[in-house]
Amino acid sequence: MANGLAIRHCSGAAAGSYGHRMMLLRFGAACGVVLGLSIGVPGAVEAFTGETTATSLVIGLGVAFGPPALTAFFLLRGNGSGTFRAVAYGLNAIGLGLFAGVAFALNLVLFFLSDAVVEDVLDGPTGAVVRICGLVFVAGTVLFGATMIRDRVFPAVPAWGYTVTLPLLALLAPLDDTPLTSAVHLLAAASLIWLSATVWTSSSRRTLVPA
Repeated sequence: MANGLAIRHCSGAAAGSYGHRMMLLRFGAACGVVLGLSIGVPGAVEAFTGETTATSLVIGLGVAFGPPALTAFFLLRGNGSGTFRAVAYGLNAIGLGLFAGVAFALNLVLFFLSDAVVEDVLDGPTGAVVRICGLVFVAGTVLFGATMIRDRVFPAVPAWGYTVTLPLLALLAPLDDTPLTSAVHLLAAASLIWLSATVWTSSSRRTLVPA
């Protein structure tokens, strides 16, 4: 009887843990869709209007949905559920946090200042910090994207899209808006939404990284 109670207790605990992780997975997938839309919709609008207050607000605030989305991508299990994948995720998470701050500052602070003030700010230590944050984000994104490509848990197209277009967003962020930047925004958005849809549809299967 004691063994039976222990088994039921373990089964209940495992089911509860799986349920919580399932919720986290689906929450992350939903955040990934919001993140993709917050990148893609302003990118499409800016192709015709240039950067506006509304598009800057959406992009600057939308980056907040990045960490839950990245965590959901990580929680889908693949052959690379080991040290390298964990390190790549960690570096990508740190880089994403740093770049979220940069995106917030560029779109919600510097956007409303005069060109002369912006140049003054970026010519100082702030500019160096912005570049370092961008490099960390690029390195983390490329490494984690490489694990998604290698593990083949996600379709190849959005995995490659994540690996290529998100670093391009960081590299193009300080530049003026052009049709190229709008195209990169749209491709990055499509990749994020596709990856998030894959997470959502896979969440009904036991494909989570073990606790």
